[in-house]
Order: sequence, then C-alpha cells, then structure tokens
Amino acid sequence: MSQEPDVNSHSPVSSRLPQHQTSHRPSREEAEAAVRTLIQWAGDDPDREGLVGTPDRVVRSYEEFFAGYDLDPVEMLQRTFEETDGYDEMVILRDIRLESHCEHHMVPIIGKAHVAYLPDRRVVGISKLARVVEVFSKRLQIQEKLTAQIANTINEVLQPKGVAVIIEAAHQCMTTRGIHKPGVTMVTSRMLGVFRDHPPTRKEFMSLVQGQHGSGLSNA
Repeated sequence: MSQEPDVNSHSPVSSRLPQHQTSHRPSREEAEAAVRTLIQWAGDDPDREGLVGTPDRVVRSYEEFFAGYDLDPVEMLQRTFEETDGYDEMVILRDIRLESHCEHHMVPIIGKAHVAYLPDRRVVGISKLARVVEVFSKRLQIQEKLTAQIANTINEVLQPKGVAVIIEAAHQCMTTRGIHKPGVTMVTSRMLGVFRDHPPTRKEFMSLVQGQHGSGLSNA
C-alpha cells in the first residue's frame, strides 16, 4: 500500500472548540424524539418491545461518540516537562487506536494513528498525545482534516522541531454502503518542521512506524 500525499495546506487549523456549533443545542428529549422519527422513517415501530429503549441508548452512545466537542486538546498539552537530561531524539507513539465518524454519512471510521515529534527543550506526557488523537476523533470528521488538526495542535502548543502524524483507517461509508469495497484503507499524513524539510528524519520516522509488522507505508 502506497502512502497518500501530505495534507499540504499551511493555513492553521483551529485546535480549540469548534467555532460552528449551533447556538441552540437540542435537549435530550428532542434528541430522543429525533431517533424515534428515524426509526419510523426506516419503517419500524419505535414503540415495539425491542425498540422502546433504543432512543435513549442511541443518545447515550452519541454522548460517547462525540465527547470531543466538550473537550479542549490545547489544555491537555499545556503541562510539559523540561527535565529531559538533554534528550533530543524523536518521540513516537505507534498504533494509537482511532475511532471516529464520517461527517458526510455519520458512519464509523476505524483505524490507527502514528504520532511523533522532535522535542525542543520540552516534552509532554505520552498519554496526552493519545488524548489529543481521541479528542479530535470524537467529532464528526474527514480523515484529512483530522490528520492536520492533530499535527497542528501539537506543533502550536509544544513548539517542537517537528511533528509527524500518519493515520491509517477504514471508512464504513465506502465499505458498508455506496461502492461497497471492504478491505480498503485510507492513509493520510501531515509532516511539519524537520519531518517535512529533512528527508533523513522523515525516513527514520517512517522506518520506526513500520517497525516489525510492516504497515506497507512508503519511505518515499
């Protein structure tokens, strides 16, 4: 599998809470009523035994699926550490489980993210990197934007020498509907700083991401 081209836009991506949220957030009761409407539209009876509790369950699941709208990834990266004994090599988190939802069809995007940065005096707890991935993925997304948001936020807050993010994911909008092509994985990348400008650093990152399991990513 060949690597997709970089997300090349250099314009900053807002890393804080979405700016386009509606001023009126529907109540839980309104949300449950909407689910009942969809059940009826699909051709079933929302009052039958098997479905009577479905609106409540769907709304509770949406609270989990889209929890990222209530969280600020910038705040998660604010606490950093400078006592590194001069450590100046890249930090990589491989195979971060990623679960998101396509903003076009609201169906799952399932995959993994690889995140790296080259510190410049400061490092951050590794769990925070995974949390940044989680926060952005728990919003309606397209993979290209998700990749850029993660990389840009880490770059803006930590101000490292470079940031690299690769996401490999399967989109159910093309595996379970529409074109029906299972087994297809989309790969996106965002390289900033030395990962973009210094080919040996980029190559080292790609090699470490592939590791022993060989993801099929290209070193080009």
